Amino acid sequence: MFKDNRFKGLSPNDLKKDLIAGITVGIVAMPLGMAFAIASGVKPEYGLYTTIIAGLLVALLGGSRFQIAGPTGAFIPILLAIVLQYGYENLLIAGFLAGIMLIIMGIFKLGNLIKYIPRSVTIGFTAGIAVIIFSGQIGDFLGLEGLEKKEYFHENMIQLIQNIGTINWFSALTAGIGLLIIILIPKLFPRVPILLVALVIPTIIAFLFYPDKVATIGTAFGGIAQSLPDFQIPELTWEKIIMLLQPAFVIAMLGGIESLLSAVVADGMTGKRHNSNRELVGQGIANVVTPLFGGIPATGAIARTATNIKSGAISPFSGIFQGFFVLLTLLLFAPYASHIPLASMAPILMIVAFNMSEYKSFLHMLKLKSSDSLVLMTTFLLTVFVNLTVAVQIGLLLAMVSFIKRMSEVLEVEKVIPAMSKEKSELSESEDFGVKCPQLAFFTVEGPLFFGAADKFESMITRSINKRPSVLVLKMKHVSLIDATGGANLRSLLRDFKKMGGITLIAELNDEVSRMFKTSGLYDEIGTENFFNSAADAVDYGLQLINVGKCPTCSRSGQINCQVFKESKVIQKSG
Repeated sequence: MFKDNRFKGLSPNDLKKDLIAGITVGIVAMPLGMAFAIASGVKPEYGLYTTIIAGLLVALLGGSRFQIAGPTGAFIPILLAIVLQYGYENLLIAGFLAGIMLIIMGIFKLGNLIKYIPRSVTIGFTAGIAVIIFSGQIGDFLGLEGLEKKEYFHENMIQLIQNIGTINWFSALTAGIGLLIIILIPKLFPRVPILLVALVIPTIIAFLFYPDKVATIGTAFGGIAQSLPDFQIPELTWEKIIMLLQPAFVIAMLGGIESLLSAVVADGMTGKRHNSNRELVGQGIANVVTPLFGGIPATGAIARTATNIKSGAISPFSGIFQGFFVLLTLLLFAPYASHIPLASMAPILMIVAFNMSEYKSFLHMLKLKSSDSLVLMTTFLLTVFVNLTVAVQIGLLLAMVSFIKRMSEVLEVEKVIPAMSKEKSELSESEDFGVKCPQLAFFTVEGPLFFGAADKFESMITRSINKRPSVLVLKMKHVSLIDATGGANLRSLLRDFKKMGGITLIAELNDEVSRMFKTSGLYDEIGTENFFNSAADAVDYGLQLINVGKCPTCSRSGQINCQVFKESKVIQKSG
């Protein structure tokens, strides 16, 4: 179904570069995989399983040369809410269903549609997710005791305040060391795999100088298994499928958005082009297979993909090598991971949250004080205080209403007089050269005639034709589209005008709108002879149709020289 040229023409030197890039990304991916899993309310090894399996499958089957897939921070609040409400087993089913949805989206070529989600919505929910991730790490950073993960942001904040007196200063010291390493080391040694260093050094310090004083992966989760879990098909029932359809859809939509955004970033960095529909299919297959091995939902990771490119990746083999490197590390060094303090994970996730927040874009859009600002803040607040599902739905609804409102408010009315000369196809406002016959009404229509503006368009034309002109000329050169509502309103208007004895002439239709006229039957209803390539020709023909005897002013003067008739110009700016 999809041609794949991503593996062609590779040399041994290219494979060497891919191997180095894959190992580099693997070093970055391991601490993130464990941290994201813990923050999502599941065991850390599930994040590693996802990194291995999803990374391999997306590299093999995806639509980008450089995409690195795995668990991401954007999923944390969604997965945590599912775990708290439905449990880990049902999270696997939700991820499985989301994978099927992504495959269907790719097969039906819906990859491009996701790109039309407004930026105000994506920045809003991304910033909201960043706040949830950051605040969710405060407890581990300070080593607070007695905390239970809650579904809502305010509940977790209340818990933090109530338990602030249980600070473990050893945990705070461990997290502080990790945070300083992340901030300072890249300035001195930019090529160092900083996240791994920020995990290893605090772990060594805690193990040597204050063992058993901080919570670790071993004390919290019993360590990490030194193997992949057994293949297991989740127990599917209709009741579970219906119950999990909504969270699965949210996972699929967010996964699709994140993966395509990551692929676009990769395109911008390399000059290559990804196949968006193939990418959705690849992500879908990865999310179908990963839960069968206990893994959590995955998507394209922007930071890891960028690291892959900066490390010299040439082909998808870098993603394949990354998966095998993480697998080998898991098999060899899993027992040592039990000594990793949870406090050392906290600054890693806090930095991830800060980087993904897009705070500069957020503040810039907020300063605009426009409808986009309203959509942004609404989506952000709903993401933080309610959930991502509600936030995206309301955000998209507000964005659509705002767009429709803007499009429907751009109608203007001006005096326009059609040019007298056949050589002129444009309109003239000069009284010396314009046709001022009250029997002819002339309008130019520009922009999309869609449901949000159709009623206003009809009412403006109706006000003029109620003055009983004999001929109505519509110049529609710059009408970009007419939807079903716009077409119905136009048909109603023209039928009413015909009942009044009037004749409608249409000028300068573009090909797309002309096809709409023909398929809807409007072309035949108006009459082929009443369509013109030139507005000037339509006006001249209209004047021929107006018998001089029907116009008292023209009859007295013997020429087309009536008193000024207030024609109107309808403009629908494209916004």
